[in-house]
Amino acid sequence: MAKKKGYDVYILPGGSCIPEIVNGHNYEGVVGVSCSEELKLGVKYLEYLKIKGQGVPLIKNGCANTKFNLETLAETL
Repeated sequence: MAKKKGYDVYILPGGSCIPEIVNGHNYEGVVGVSCSEELKLGVKYLEYLKIKGQGVPLIKNGCANTKFNLETLAETL
């Protein structure tokens, strides 16, 4: 969905990887899909860099078999 719109897409093991990605690019905004705790950390870092960010929270958390609402992601993108 995001790639069709021309966006870069990354699958990360956690929010600690965000600096490695955004520091190498000149992004205007970031959309993240994750648990609420990781969203908070990501938004905090993006605010520090003055990059706009929006999050799509997981509806089923965990280390595997997580779920999120595709309609919410489509609206956010």
